[in-house]
Amino acid sequence: MGKLQDKVAVITGGVSGIGAATARLFASEGAKLVLVDMNEEKGTVIEEELKSQGSEAIFVKADVTSEEEVNNIFETTLSTFGKVDVLFNNAGIGAVKPTEELTYAEWRKTVEVDLDGVFLVAQAAIKEFLKAGSGVIVNTASMYGWVGSPGSAAYNAAKGGVVNLTRSLGLEYAERNIRINALCPGFIETPILGDTDREFLTNATPMKRLGKPEEMAKAVLFMASDDSSFMTGNSLVVDGGYTAQ
Repeated sequence: MGKLQDKVAVITGGVSGIGAATARLFASEGAKLVLVDMNEEKGTVIEEELKSQGSEAIFVKADVTSEEEVNNIFETTLSTFGKVDVLFNNAGIGAVKPTEELTYAEWRKTVEVDLDGVFLVAQAAIKEFLKAGSGVIVNTASMYGWVGSPGSAAYNAAKGGVVNLTRSLGLEYAERNIRINALCPGFIETPILGDTDREFLTNATPMKRLGKPEEMAKAVLFMASDDSSFMTGNSLVVDGGYTAQ
């Protein structure tokens, strides 16, 4: 029996990086998966990959900043699997730019995806969890939700918001059998890094390497499963020691 045997898990940003690694790990632990992303091509590929390995999985194309599309995620999940047990609220974008050059549109887009989107998907999940009487949410924040970084004002503000949103929601639903925690990754080898200097990031990390998506997936599994049954409103920082400096 896997740690998520027969649980239905929705994963936003689920077709690459940490999301895809988590989808594969969840599948190996017995979960039925709903993969959510804007990238339909990648979504179809990973859906077929998981199905070919004997897992139940569907891909749903959705923009997490659209209430209508977010609601459709859960309508599709319920019509396909009849329930939802776990949400890995992982969709996000990165933005690195000097603040004096940052346009308001760029600020709004980052905050809209990285904070507003997290709220909208969490809210929709919570409505279903309240009907079912239980549920688990893991939000993806960042170590930059805890410390500042020059040139990342919008991203840092949004991720700091996710950390405190997680605290607030965790407290609000603690007595209603809904657990809500956050993952705070450090520098992880994923597409969000873009063309960032890997050597610089490696040297800035005390462990002198980048994290792997699979390492983040294991942390998400811990928070999504009963292994963390007495944990809510908290954030798990997995950053190779960066924020300990």
